[in-house]
Amino acid sequence: MEEFIPQEGSIQAKDNFAPAPPGHALTEDNTKWAWGKPQRVVDPEQALEQAVNSLKEERIQLEMIKLLIGGASIEMIVEGYIFQAFQEGRFSPDVGLLIKAPLAFYIASIAEEANIPYRFFENENALEEGVMSDETLLEMMQQNNPSMFDFIREKINKSIREGGKLPKGAEGFLGIQGDKGWVF
Repeated sequence: MEEFIPQEGSIQAKDNFAPAPPGHALTEDNTKWAWGKPQRVVDPEQALEQAVNSLKEERIQLEMIKLLIGGASIEMIVEGYIFQAFQEGRFSPDVGLLIKAPLAFYIASIAEEANIPYRFFENENALEEGVMSDETLLEMMQQNNPSMFDFIREKINKSIREGGKLPKGAEGFLGIQGDKGWVF
């Protein structure tokens, strides 16, 4: 029995598990989905007002408090609300991003008033992530901006030689002695 090999480019040669080609969604009618139709609310202030009003409902507020007590972060609750509202066609992701911070602070105020412990961010180190260390800064500066590196090093060394105090903010640079053997 001979094995059937489909001709390249034919329907039979199509891989059913292959991703859709770029732009494919633009060729379909998305109006069958709520997010494919014009959004019901385009004003961020109106969207925020609707969100706040929904949180004033006792049933919804009780569910939100349960989530906070259960350990859900305010960030997760707000992002879930925004995603659901987008899927339902209430507003666009742009509007959702604009109301994200004020809505999060409103939920935090509800938790504060009810003396409910809460986590603001999903990641405990959210405010510390992406902070560049002084050592990394100096390494980058020495490689990419050597004149600035030399200027800072000379200012700090001059201050030390004169017995004076370090320039304000320079204390962090002193404690660093990388593998380059900098002397500050």
